Amino acid sequence: MYAQLLTGIGAGLASALLFAVVISGSPAAMLLSYLTPLPIFIVTIGWRHGAGLAAALTGAIVCGLIFGFGGGFSVKAGLAYGLGLALPAWWIGYLAMLGRTDAAGRAEWYPLGKILLWLAGIATLVALLGAVAVGGGYAGYEQAMRAAFGALFDASQGSPALPEGVTRDDLIDTLITAAPLLTAGSFAPMLTLNLWLAGRIVAASGRLARPWPAVADTRMPFWAVGALAVAILLATLGQGFAGFTGLALTGALGAAFALQCLAALHTALRGKPARPFILALLYALIIPFFVWILPVLALGGVLDSLARAFRKTGAAPPPANDA
Repeated sequence: MYAQLLTGIGAGLASALLFAVVISGSPAAMLLSYLTPLPIFIVTIGWRHGAGLAAALTGAIVCGLIFGFGGGFSVKAGLAYGLGLALPAWWIGYLAMLGRTDAAGRAEWYPLGKILLWLAGIATLVALLGAVAVGGGYAGYEQAMRAAFGALFDASQGSPALPEGVTRDDLIDTLITAAPLLTAGSFAPMLTLNLWLAGRIVAASGRLARPWPAVADTRMPFWAVGALAVAILLATLGQGFAGFTGLALTGALGAAFALQCLAALHTALRGKPARPFILALLYALIIPFFVWILPVLALGGVLDSLARAFRKTGAAPPPANDA
């Protein structure tokens, strides 16, 4: 018990330091900050959820102390870390290790497809909570974002070169509209990557208490397609935070379907000689062209869900037993 607690505290310290390096503002620090959930995932998967929760709480306290250094404890920094990264990582790690035994005595583990849905929901909630924290109401959020983008352009020595007829205000309006879509759409893959890395690390250490899942067979429930349609409708018709939530959910579910598409490609290319080359090329293109490739992959994930549903409904019924 004490060993798990100490391990969790150590993981929380490591995670908080990864989160705090963003203060330097360097590209390397930004990359390191993306690994903030990794220690939480590792300790939750390898040392059980109690140690993971201890890590999340420790990290939140340490972040509050670091960002409030010289002026007391920073509640905002502690909450931002805890609610935005640590607790989501702990919960997803807990779900990944959630299992039960069926009537035949076989172990059943929480489906990866449902974990993807949890990731999408958490990404949407984190984006919404972040917006509320920035401005309180939606008008305050828009005003704060407009000021932030304006300051960013000023710091970069004026506005970037814009097409004829497009003003700086037009560009800022577009960025404000796209912010929830991009924030939630990038948050879900970031958590997924950290979960995968943590699983590999824990498996290599021999502490993984479950078999390695068939990641390539990951599929979300079919109703996720309907949820994406509702999200798009809400993003189109909703005003204020309703529209914001629709955009964030569209981005998060789109990212989840993109990950499902990648899983489907892994399955479809099994046994093909060119499989390593095709997958390596695809992943190499995703990094620099994320914004353009993600919608294509998301569409592929939706089509995969539709195709699977049609195959199920079109399957021949079992033969009747007339004996």
